[in-house]
Amino acid sequence: MIGILTGPAAESYLERFRTGNGARRRLAESSVEKILRDVKKRKDLAVVDATGRFDSCSLRPEEFRIQEDYLRKLARKADPQWLKALRKAIRNIRVFHENQIEKSWTKGTRDSFLGQVIRPLHSVGVYVPGGKAAYPSTLLMNVIPAQIAGVHRIAVVSPPASFESHPLLAAACMELKLVEVYRIGGAQAIAALAYGTETVAAVDKIVGPGNIFVALAKQKVFGSVDIDMIAGPTEVVVIADARANPAYVAADMLAQAEHDEQAVAVCITTSEELARQVLRELHQQIQHLTRRQIVRRSLEERGAVLLAESREQEVAWANRLAPEHVELMVRDDAPYLKEITNAGAIFIGEFSPEPVGDYWAGPNHVLPTSGAARYASPLGVYDFVKRTSVIKYSRRQLRAAGPYIEKLAMAEGLQAHARAIGIRLESREPLARAVKH
Repeated sequence: MIGILTGPAAESYLERFRTGNGARRRLAESSVEKILRDVKKRKDLAVVDATGRFDSCSLRPEEFRIQEDYLRKLARKADPQWLKALRKAIRNIRVFHENQIEKSWTKGTRDSFLGQVIRPLHSVGVYVPGGKAAYPSTLLMNVIPAQIAGVHRIAVVSPPASFESHPLLAAACMELKLVEVYRIGGAQAIAALAYGTETVAAVDKIVGPGNIFVALAKQKVFGSVDIDMIAGPTEVVVIADARANPAYVAADMLAQAEHDEQAVAVCITTSEELARQVLRELHQQIQHLTRRQIVRRSLEERGAVLLAESREQEVAWANRLAPEHVELMVRDDAPYLKEITNAGAIFIGEFSPEPVGDYWAGPNHVLPTSGAARYASPLGVYDFVKRTSVIKYSRRQLRAAGPYIEKLAMAEGLQAHARAIGIRLESREPLARAVKH
């Protein structure tokens, strides 16, 4: 299934991880571009055609939107125990994200000040993956920060079978008081949100993960709308020392691998004995999984157990991978927490497995992937606001600063910029004075 990699073999794996699988993206690009062009031109009719081709579902435009009474009817089918857990998760996610609220500010006097105005986005589209499975947790993680930010309109899209097959998703919509919900998915749903159709009004920003077609569509509509990030396959790196429980390490790798065949599950350790034990556990535990075919392929194609020479090399490898999730199953976690700078989320200790973050703890599980943790952050309230700078100068301030501004403008060859200052300073020759000063 997978083996222990060290030395040149480990380096080769790290390089392959960094470069990714471009061939798969290139194959999907042509299809995505055609869908986007078609929806932009033919709107609802193009969405109908794409839904029929890719989701094997015949929908009329008037059936795109799920009416609130029908959504409520579906929600009533949700298991009461699942619903209880959902409500508690909503509370935890809301409490965490309320700490991210930004406030407008000004500094100065009534006559002259500088400041920044924080305003919520007007409209956001939330993509919730569907198909073989549905993900209520993804709905929570994308919608709750937007609601806390004060977004005026939130439109949810998910493939046609999602709500009927998974009533907990409908229940999550009801719990969050979402009323604009569409049963459309794939690249056609992204196009509808970005460009607008007769039935779906365009939004200002699109968030939420999806398959490669959804990811490519989001990338290509960026500019017409904002997006959160380009979500690649999910990833976990478990750093474990000789004292770690190999059963826990293996279980957490398998939990990540079951997402899809492209998921990445990696263990990094300096203990050769632990590495062997983790491999044994992987072979044993996989036999009991319902999605073992997906897990096995994920581990064969993308998984690894990397044997490092030192703690410093473990940290260097983790930072080089810049993964979505890092788990620290080590006796002394403080140095790792300080030195691992490239990670979407860090889980500390053997009782903090990644699913705690997926569903429950509160921090967002929409995280940077494919090395983007080098520069990107988890989804948060700050992703659903826009910032406007505010400047008010008095006559006195402009007189003091004007000559310097004129100099800078003239240094860049922008004559009209300098004149816009000079004319206010009551100078007949602002350019000459700018040069003189």
